[in-house]
Amino acid sequence: MALTYSRPVKIHEPIPLFELPDATGKTYTLGDWADKHVLVVIFTCNHCPYSQAVRPQLVELWNNFLAKNTSVQFIAINSNDARAYPEDAIDKMNEPRYAYPFPYLRDESQEVAREFGAVCTPDIFVYNRDRHLAYRGRVSDDWKNPAKAKRHDLDDAIRALLRGERPSADQYPSVGCSMKWRRD
Repeated sequence: MALTYSRPVKIHEPIPLFELPDATGKTYTLGDWADKHVLVVIFTCNHCPYSQAVRPQLVELWNNFLAKNTSVQFIAINSNDARAYPEDAIDKMNEPRYAYPFPYLRDESQEVAREFGAVCTPDIFVYNRDRHLAYRGRVSDDWKNPAKAKRHDLDDAIRALLRGERPSADQYPSVGCSMKWRRD
């Protein structure tokens, strides 16, 4: 497990277009969420201990926003090389220990991860209504023990956007395992 931090990116960059399947074969495009005010894109995978650690936090956040009928959509994307890491294969993504209550998509070609500039799992990007990047960073300041977190960066960024405000410019990088790129 190689600890990797996400790279700084330009806030306000437009979201890359994509068309990706989930584990059931249903294909999603950016247009499927055109009515949402906030779009949270999470590059993740099944095998990474960092992704496994923040999964319950992401699910809880999703459920909190869903319960409030907010216009927020979460999307998880698995871009890792499944040949080298079979646990990240598309057929494993629906297993209860890996599944999400929001779309979990497979980027087999890894082109989408490259377009976004994703470098680690998890790597989180939050887009505003106009689909410009508003936040890129971590879930909170304590990925190991969320009960001890003092900063809830992802939650704060989403709430700011829902209020029509910009998220704090004080953004900390995502931290996780390096993206597992194919070597063909």
